Amino acid sequence: MLVPVLLFILGLALLIKGGDWFVDGSTDLARRFHVPELIIGATVVSIGTTLPEVLVSATGALSGHGGIAYGNAIGSVICNTALISALTFAIRPCKVDGESFKVPVIFFFAAAAIYAVTAYATGYFARWIGIILLVIFAAYIAYTIWNGKRKGLIGAGEEEAEKEEKAEETPLWKMILMLVAGAACIAVGARLLVDNGTQIATAMGVPESVIALTFVALGTSLPELVTAITALAKGHSALSLGNIVGANLFNLVLVSGLSITLNPFDINKLDAPMIAGKLGSLVVDIPVMLFVMAFMTIPALIRGKLTRVQGIILLCVYAAFCAFQFIA
Repeated sequence: MLVPVLLFILGLALLIKGGDWFVDGSTDLARRFHVPELIIGATVVSIGTTLPEVLVSATGALSGHGGIAYGNAIGSVICNTALISALTFAIRPCKVDGESFKVPVIFFFAAAAIYAVTAYATGYFARWIGIILLVIFAAYIAYTIWNGKRKGLIGAGEEEAEKEEKAEETPLWKMILMLVAGAACIAVGARLLVDNGTQIATAMGVPESVIALTFVALGTSLPELVTAITALAKGHSALSLGNIVGANLFNLVLVSGLSITLNPFDINKLDAPMIAGKLGSLVVDIPVMLFVMAFMTIPALIRGKLTRVQGIILLCVYAAFCAFQFIA
């Protein structure tokens, strides 16, 4: 049991460091070739910070562990919202820019509606559902870039020009090495996480979907947690909020979309707990995911701020959710 736990921790470490290297290398490379900052942020960085979830879910789907792929996406949304975001504004309440906040929220709930209707109506996530989710992902990226051009946000200002100049000073070989090393670490880390997470779940007699909803989801969300803590320490508690909402959207449309497209699955056949004769995911997991996102975003859009009370309530919800997973 000790070896799988150590390998599981090693997998987490590789995912975190690999994601860091991949993002740094790709952004430096993009700036070297004068790709605008907004495009880098909307594509390379956003996708890069979601790579741990993407690789873990894709690996789980391809290796036949649908519970890992399914649970990781939902669990990451809950963790990002009810733990990471909640922690930041429970400590330091912040204002919200409703204009920039609104679009990813709309995209998220559109994707969540498709996800929920599929889960409750049929329970079977066919390949065409995955393709639709990937199309939503592409549409969001395209809209972000188009909106940036429309508002004149794309263009190299002094700060961006300085970053590009710094990137050009970095040797090309080093950028490519960081990209390759980062991708390799993420791939190996994802494999270690899935394989050993499954072993730990089996040894503990816990369904693999529970491990994915809790430990794996928290592990793959560590980059967002580090970002949130760093922003909080610097007095920018609102800084990571948009990134969290974007990451939640990507968990549904990119992470789930890719895993479903690679290997469609029936949630009724997953290794998951049953509650009152019904699949626990339908009774608890999806409703909790929708609740925490609605509880965070709707009041923020109406009042233009996130309060300490909201944060504390969400943290309590997350603690209860994790406790319930292991008790049920």
